[in-house]
Amino acid sequence: MGSGEPLNHPCPMTTYAHRTLLLALSVATVATTVTAAAPVARANAPGTNGPALTWRPCAEPGGLSGQECAQLPVPLDYRDPDGPQIGLAVTRVRSERPAARRGTLLVIPGGPGESGLRRLKTEGPALRKAMAGAYDLVSFDPRGLGGSTRTGCALDAPDRHLVTLRSWPEPDGEIAANAARSRRIAEACRRHGGAVLRSFSTANEVRDIDRLRRALGEEKLSAWAHSYGTYVGSVYAQKYPRHTDRWVLDSIDDPDPSRVGRGWLANMAAGADDRFPDFAAWAADPARESEGLRLARRPEDVRPLFLALAAKLDREPKESSTPGVPLTGNRLRQALQNALQSDGLFAEVGRLVRQAQDPAAEPVLPAAVAGPMPDQDAAVVMATVCNDVRWPTPSVPAHRRAVTADRARHPLTAGMPVNITPCNFWKAPAERPTRITADGPSNILMVQNRRDPYSPYSGALNMRRSLGDRARLVTLEHGGHGAYLSHGTACGDRTVTAFLTTGRRPQTDTRCTD
Repeated sequence: MGSGEPLNHPCPMTTYAHRTLLLALSVATVATTVTAAAPVARANAPGTNGPALTWRPCAEPGGLSGQECAQLPVPLDYRDPDGPQIGLAVTRVRSERPAARRGTLLVIPGGPGESGLRRLKTEGPALRKAMAGAYDLVSFDPRGLGGSTRTGCALDAPDRHLVTLRSWPEPDGEIAANAARSRRIAEACRRHGGAVLRSFSTANEVRDIDRLRRALGEEKLSAWAHSYGTYVGSVYAQKYPRHTDRWVLDSIDDPDPSRVGRGWLANMAAGADDRFPDFAAWAADPARESEGLRLARRPEDVRPLFLALAAKLDREPKESSTPGVPLTGNRLRQALQNALQSDGLFAEVGRLVRQAQDPAAEPVLPAAVAGPMPDQDAAVVMATVCNDVRWPTPSVPAHRRAVTADRARHPLTAGMPVNITPCNFWKAPAERPTRITADGPSNILMVQNRRDPYSPYSGALNMRRSLGDRARLVTLEHGGHGAYLSHGTACGDRTVTAFLTTGRRPQTDTRCTD
């Protein structure tokens, strides 16, 4: 289906696309208010109100100096808090300026399917510089990921390819094969995933975060949440408002409690349409000529060229450099979806288009579409969204009609975002999703790219309406998935940094153009 990238969400696929992941202040003068300027006091000594953390050095070459790691025990089932426990991998980098330290900043990863430990490793140097010692930086691997307790579904390799985990219809729009595969995947996860797989949910991740807060000895946490992590962060702020300090939601998911992951997946059709003009402008730029990647003379010609090529590959797949894995229309469409997350990936899909057009060339598939996901990664990205909310009863005729209509409206995604998935065959979740409301402290800053392909702007506006006066929204006139310290703007970075380090926040919603 962002940030997360599962079959149902941007962020897990974003993570997988990287193989280790599948991520003046405005046009007018911005008035600001100051929120929570005083240092945040500790509640108790670490571990007093929760499990103790035993830290060990874990810095890696090229990573953050002073990084520490620990295991946090959490209940497999919070209805039985003293029952079986599982482990979460957590990491921290302490403030290098104790006199400037005001608390703990939790980095909430995206996905479902993104490792917080990996995210802190990649984003940590820039974040540490921006925070200038104001926080200890902490993150974690959610259940099922990285160094935390894991499980799998024992899926066959063909069912773990990105273009099969995601329900791309057949070239003629037929979905019978998608339905059969989705049922097979759901049944395999039911047989093999067990209680651990059933515990993968937003509700449990939120409980795990609060258990981590208590283990750290903090009365309040500040947070930087990304993509799917914005939904986790908003649910935490709803459930535990008095334990939130300065809260940043970056690349924001639609909080609609009746849809959750199903809505995120469906929104990707419009997200791709929002973002594609950026790729088209890049692909028609004369600067691409010397690179051999100029696809058309005018930006408006790139879309019909791409759609025609995908349709040709539907009819006549082309052998690639990966034995047994041809370049099909759907693999080309999926490669585009991955590349839309960042301008830096445009060349990857531009090169693939050129190779597909050249009769003498053998296309080199991007790693994310060349082979299967690891079984445990596939399990966690599916299970979290499938466990979060009840999906509609599987109906091939109803989904076929939805796919036909969506293919006509959004040909870039060819009906995939509304197709039948394993979640339609999943056992009903045990809990109702949390409704996000305006009840709580006004301490949330939202930052969102206007043209985000995975967490579209329309979903961010829904979150903004839900939060009411609790939040302010900074819109970045930019494309890509991930805003702060990533694919956003200097103005956006300054605004977020000022909020986290000084408490200054725009008095009203605003936008950045630089």
